[in-house]
Amino acid sequence: MTGDKRFLVSPDAAAFIGYADTGSSLISKGDPVGDHQQGLDLIWKLRETADRLGKQCAFYAVWDEFLPTYLDMGCLILKIGEVARVPLAEFTLDGSGKKDFRQARARAAREGYKFEIIPAADLESILSQLRLISDAWLDIKNGEEKAFALGRFDETYLRNFDHAILRHSETGRIVAFANLFQTADHHELSLDLMRHDPAGPSFAMDALFGELLVWGHEQQFEWFSLGAAPFAGLQSNRYASTWNRIGNYLYEHGDRFYHFEGLRSFKQKFDPVWSPNYLALPRGASAPKILLEVNGLVSGGMRGLLK
Repeated sequence: MTGDKRFLVSPDAAAFIGYADTGSSLISKGDPVGDHQQGLDLIWKLRETADRLGKQCAFYAVWDEFLPTYLDMGCLILKIGEVARVPLAEFTLDGSGKKDFRQARARAAREGYKFEIIPAADLESILSQLRLISDAWLDIKNGEEKAFALGRFDETYLRNFDHAILRHSETGRIVAFANLFQTADHHELSLDLMRHDPAGPSFAMDALFGELLVWGHEQQFEWFSLGAAPFAGLQSNRYASTWNRIGNYLYEHGDRFYHFEGLRSFKQKFDPVWSPNYLALPRGASAPKILLEVNGLVSGGMRGLLK
C-alpha cells in the first residue's frame, strides 16, 4: 500500500515476498508471507533474480522460520535486534512496570480525554486534524517521513486502516493517534504511525498506548506487537562475534544517533516476549554496506539519513 516495494508472487498467489532494488542489491522486507512451501520457492527466486541482474541479495528483518533456507543458500545470518510482542489473553495495566501508563490513562480520563477507535470508513472526517498533528510532530523531530520498513503520513495509505485516537470530549481536539494493523483472525494487533500533538498534554502518548493494549485484550487479540528494538539482545562477551560486539556497543552507546537502549526499556515495561530479528546476507558481502542501503530505503536516501 505504500508503493515503495516490488513483489514476487507465487504462481497460485498463495505467497509473496516484498523487496526493494537499491541499485546494487535486492533487499527483502522480512520473510515471505503466505504458504510456507511457496515462500521457500520465492526466496530462491529472489536470489536468482538478483544473480541475473548482477546484484547482491539480502533479507532484512527476518525471523527464524526460514533460517534453514537462508543457510542453505550460503547466507551469513546476523542478529540485528529483537521484536517485542505482548501476550494479550491475561494482559492488564497492573504492576509497577506499567505504572506510567496506568497513571496517564487515569489522568486523561480526569481531564476529559477519551479513547476511540475510528473505522477506516469514517476516517475522512478527522484526516485534516491528523495531518496537523503529524506535521507538528515532524517539525519537532527535525525529520522526514520514512519508507520501506515504516509507513508515512499519506492520506491514501491511511484510509486503509482503522485508527486509535485520544480526543477531548468537550472540544473535540485530537491529541494523539495511531493507525492499526489487525489480522483477520485476531491473532495479532499492531500499529504503524503513532504521533501526538507537541502542544497537547504530556501524557497523551502513554495514555493512548495503555488504552490500545487494554482494547486489544478486550477484543480478544492474542498478541500486540510493539515492533523491533534495534541491536538489542546481542552478546558482548569475549567469545561473541565481532558483529555482536559492535552491535552491542551501538546499543549501549548509540544515543547520539538513536535511543536504542531507551526504546527497549520502554517496551520492556509491558513484559513482552522478545524474539530475535536477523539480517541474512551473502557471505563476503559487507554487512555495514547492506545496513546503510537499508537505512537509505527507510530514510529516503542520503538526505533523509542526515536528518
